[in-house]
Amino acid sequence: MSYVTLLQLAESPGALELAQVASTGHEAVVDAELLDVSLRGGDRSAWASPEVAAADEALERINAAIVETDGLIEGYIGGRYTVPLASVPVILAGWARAIVRYKLHPWRDGEERTDPVVRDYRDAIKFLSLIAEGKFSLGASDPAQIPTAPADVRFSPGAKVFGREYLP
Repeated sequence: MSYVTLLQLAESPGALELAQVASTGHEAVVDAELLDVSLRGGDRSAWASPEVAAADEALERINAAIVETDGLIEGYIGGRYTVPLASVPVILAGWARAIVRYKLHPWRDGEERTDPVVRDYRDAIKFLSLIAEGKFSLGASDPAQIPTAPADVRFSPGAKVFGREYLP
């Protein structure tokens, strides 16, 4: 199980950006529409086989970044959780998306304040570190949260102060 899916990546950052960063450097950029169809598991029969082969190579690079990201995330959260998690909390999928995006931009060397790809990656790593230290939770679906038992509330009326038997 992966912490981010190809479909989630198709939604954001989107096929256009992924086509630009996952294509080989010495060939033309993969057709973004074809890559979008490939990410979503659609019908690619309208494209020529060399184009489909180029899209498959781009998918291999994207999948390699996903596998690398899964290992990185499990390295951080493995001390607190049994990995892989049975279900992926939304917040973790967002961080995985940021890490995959960063890994597909290997030449990026920007600063956090000016480069959103670098900023999102650093934020994801920061929060994963906080989770590893037990200082941050994965939210309501956090498997490390101990469910609390309902409180057992009992009332005791005690001795009566007023009543017929107490009146003169």
